[in-house]
Amino acid sequence: MKLHQESLQANNAVTAYGPDYVDINKERFTHSVVVQPTGPVQAWPVNSFTALQPEHFAALLDGTPEVVIFGSGQRLRFPHPRLTSALTSVRIGVETMDFQAACRTYNILMAEGRKVTAVLLIENETSA
Repeated sequence: MKLHQESLQANNAVTAYGPDYVDINKERFTHSVVVQPTGPVQAWPVNSFTALQPEHFAALLDGTPEVVIFGSGQRLRFPHPRLTSALTSVRIGVETMDFQAACRTYNILMAEGRKVTAVLLIENETSA
């Protein structure tokens, strides 16, 4: 699905996505990523839902987001609370949704000027 960018003043926006990719500002990524409104898109070192570890979510504390949108892949799967406890213990909200909904929700919150971080899980065996 293609999403059109509207005057977002150099913010990182999801411009397209599919089952095995996401385009941020028209640059394609085929591995899991961490996206914030500003700054570089970062690789997220997770290539499957079952590989999730607490440190993967704890690493998101650096950006001090208000909310983390976790795109759990092509279907909705909730991470165990122990995985996200580093975030929730400091009152950072964690919202889990499928990959497509996470992309759309991130764009809305980013356009509203919120301090949002999207963590988009793209599952494959060759990801970082």
